Amino acid sequence: MRYVALLRAVNVGGCKLPMAELREVCAELGWENVATYIQSGNVVFEAADKPASLEAALEKAVAKRFGFERPVIIRSANQWAAYAKGSPFPEAARDEPNRLMLGLSKSPPKADASKLLEAKAVAGERVKLEGDALWIHYPAGAGTSKLTPALFDKAAGSPVTQRNWRTVLKLQEMLQA
Repeated sequence: MRYVALLRAVNVGGCKLPMAELREVCAELGWENVATYIQSGNVVFEAADKPASLEAALEKAVAKRFGFERPVIIRSANQWAAYAKGSPFPEAARDEPNRLMLGLSKSPPKADASKLLEAKAVAGERVKLEGDALWIHYPAGAGTSKLTPALFDKAAGSPVTQRNWRTVLKLQEMLQA
């Protein structure tokens, strides 16, 4: 089965994780047709195990090889295709794809996650929960937002990582290649 793995917070804050070495680690786990996209921990691959087992294996391998722990969130190609079909903010996808984010958590987000996040928004951010995905539009840019990773984790109930709309579409292309 084809999957996307998202590593949270790599190549920021002193946590160096070269993508060539990440591909090696994935291959050592027995994953096939491994490809990465940009330097932020996006991996497309094929494997036979279930997502939770794959997440745990990669988290352990990264910790052993690189000396730091990072959450890994894995979604199937079918799940990813559903995200790539569109966001609840189509105008942002069209006009500001770098300011539209897909937020995914390790466990299904709490039902009130989007309401909790919007209550803390101070720069016009819009948040919508659709299925297992949090969609966030940052009209002033994510870098100026008060919606921190810790706040997302608390609202969702488990670690969350975000990818912009362009990355969502590129990973979909890679899955289809």
